[in-house]
Amino acid sequence: MMDVDQGTRAVDRGMDAPLTAFERGDRVAEAWRPYRWRRLLVLFLNLVTIGALIALMSAILGSGGWSVGEIVMLACFAMTLPWLSIGLWNALIGFAIHVLARDPAAYVTPALANASDSDPITYRSAIAMTVRNEDPSYAVARLRVVQEDLDAAGLGDRFDFHVLSDTTDAAIGAAEEAAVDAWRQAIGDPDASGGRIHYRRRTSNEGFKAGNVWEFVQRCGDRYDLFLPFDADSLMSARALARMVRVMQANPRIGILQGLVVGMPSPSFFSRTFQFGMRHGMRTYTAGSAWWQGDCGPFWGHNAAIRIRPFRDHCDLPTIPGRHVLSGDILSHDQVEAVLMRRAGYEVRVIAEEDESWEENPHSLPDFIKRDLRWCQGNMQYLWLMRLPGVAAMSRLQLALAILMYAGAPGWMAFLTIGAAHAFFPEVGGFPLDLGLALFVTVLVMSLMPKLMGMLDVMVSRRQRRRYGGTARVALGSVTEIVTSALLAPAVSFAQARFIIGLLLGRKMGWGAQRREGQALGWGEATRGLWPQTLFGLALGAVLAVKVPAVLPWASPLLASFVLAIPFAVLTASPWLGRLSRRVGLCDIPEDRAPNPALRALTAKLEAR
Repeated sequence: MMDVDQGTRAVDRGMDAPLTAFERGDRVAEAWRPYRWRRLLVLFLNLVTIGALIALMSAILGSGGWSVGEIVMLACFAMTLPWLSIGLWNALIGFAIHVLARDPAAYVTPALANASDSDPITYRSAIAMTVRNEDPSYAVARLRVVQEDLDAAGLGDRFDFHVLSDTTDAAIGAAEEAAVDAWRQAIGDPDASGGRIHYRRRTSNEGFKAGNVWEFVQRCGDRYDLFLPFDADSLMSARALARMVRVMQANPRIGILQGLVVGMPSPSFFSRTFQFGMRHGMRTYTAGSAWWQGDCGPFWGHNAAIRIRPFRDHCDLPTIPGRHVLSGDILSHDQVEAVLMRRAGYEVRVIAEEDESWEENPHSLPDFIKRDLRWCQGNMQYLWLMRLPGVAAMSRLQLALAILMYAGAPGWMAFLTIGAAHAFFPEVGGFPLDLGLALFVTVLVMSLMPKLMGMLDVMVSRRQRRRYGGTARVALGSVTEIVTSALLAPAVSFAQARFIIGLLLGRKMGWGAQRREGQALGWGEATRGLWPQTLFGLALGAVLAVKVPAVLPWASPLLASFVLAIPFAVLTASPWLGRLSRRVGLCDIPEDRAPNPALRALTAKLEAR
């Protein structure tokens, strides 16, 4: 069926052969050498930063002597610092790279320079989209745009398309098959066994999304050199796909090449502000992390290129043993697969720049929280995977960072709760206000540093400012996003902390279909999801008002996030606010102002449904 170039196959057969333990160790040592001083520098910077913050908090909490509660508060505060410090230094390093390097992406990932836009594409690749109870017309429209873009670029014969369904609803399953059949007929594709477009629906959801992909890899691993996993909301241009394939061809030791995925234009004010800040933060953060992580880079599960045979041979996910809440199949599969690929001797690299690779972002705060908690549950499973044998130290750090991303939330909530409880104990002395204010400002700036550096990166570039509509629009959008995220972030942290406590008590959540398209958020839905935040905020505000009213002005943004979480959620998801922000260009991204042809084609297809 495939007619793959035999010369390419012969080379890859040697490259993809299982590695001996000696070869794996030799390659890990070889890869470590150029990054040794970078990693030691980053380690030093983070240890100094964390140590200084702990010392400052110790001076504040211990100013009147130590109690058990204050010791616990210090421990909770320390829990929040690793992720905060990593974000700070990744952002600062990434900003420096963007300012000083002629080609920042190639500087942090030198393998990009080995490929040229004129290189012929000899690899055969499969674009594999996983779906589960999604709107079929929504998902298939994206693949059709990609197929048409590849055909227009003269690359259509190098790519096949696979819709991998785990749908449990019979009606949706039938609609999926009908949508794929209509797509085949529209382009004159032959039957499923010999054409470019393939559809498979599993009868069980074994292994969840990772199991869905694994079945495809086992069944089709000999037919392709690469596969590119897509989610139902993924979209990539032909240019971005071709670049990834050419880089993989030129660098046979790269097992996974992750692209930088950005949000696409949205009608929702919530997602517009979220992706405005996320886009800036990710750009500098990813460049900074790639500078020192090197060959142990990230994998986010979609919009990436994966060498299929080493993935099949080395990336079978383990099952977590036992009967506890985190046992069973691994939910957040992506970073584990990156760890296993690196253990096999292959590199995991990232393209640390925007490269016509998109996804949809949640359209409301409750949708964002639901997605975030699914990731939280999956990341907590990494606690049981830290002891995997033969894993590089940097890969273990990647797993640890994924855990720490969520460990800070219960730390902050416990810190606030214990601090409020201290107001009822008169024997506890007051805290020095000047040190407390200095620490508050420091932590606030650190938490915002990835976004601030990304926004500054835009501001210092005339070309980038024009892409966003000019200096005034960038500044106004930045202020709007920072204020919005500051008001919503504590409510998200509370949800994370509450969920982690639930995990400890044996409660977990399912992994159902995500709501991809925006709609107004009703008061009932918002209340059901956010009443605990409101209740906590009212209780905390009452304690502060009665016991330490002087703190209220400083605590007002935090209290507002909790108490007003429900109306905030309804307002930021309201269609009229989304329309207003689009009309005035508030938090516009470049694609809002100059849509990519692939995005224009997708919009036309979705409107024609």
